[in-house]
Amino acid sequence: MFEKFFNRKKEKLQKAQPEPIVPKEKTKAQEKTEKELATERGEPYVAILSMDIDPTNIHQGSFDLDWNDKFIANLVRAGYQMDPKDTDSDIIDRWFQNVCRHVVMETWEQEQAMNPLRYPQSRDIGNGRREVS
Repeated sequence: MFEKFFNRKKEKLQKAQPEPIVPKEKTKAQEKTEKELATERGEPYVAILSMDIDPTNIHQGSFDLDWNDKFIANLVRAGYQMDPKDTDSDIIDRWFQNVCRHVVMETWEQEQAMNPLRYPQSRDIGNGRREVS
């Protein structure tokens, strides 16, 4: 009697095992990068691939950027090409420095708005001493 029960249970367990999952083949669109897709659509593309910081001087670092030709064409039209001999890297560098400059200026302006300059107040407290606040 127990043998029938255990044998049936084994059969059910064997039948209940799921079939192995076979990965679907990727379509051509899934294999393409964001840059390739943007280029096909005729859209500008720029991305930060990596950022490195000098471990001995954290004030020094670098960014690794990737872009497509449409983005360069937009920068040239916007005036970032100063010389016909400028390379794409020169144009991108000029643009990226400008972006960083704007971030710094915006931060500075916000700080100035929050903490306007105060002129020091001075008063004589005697014995040739002054209190400055």
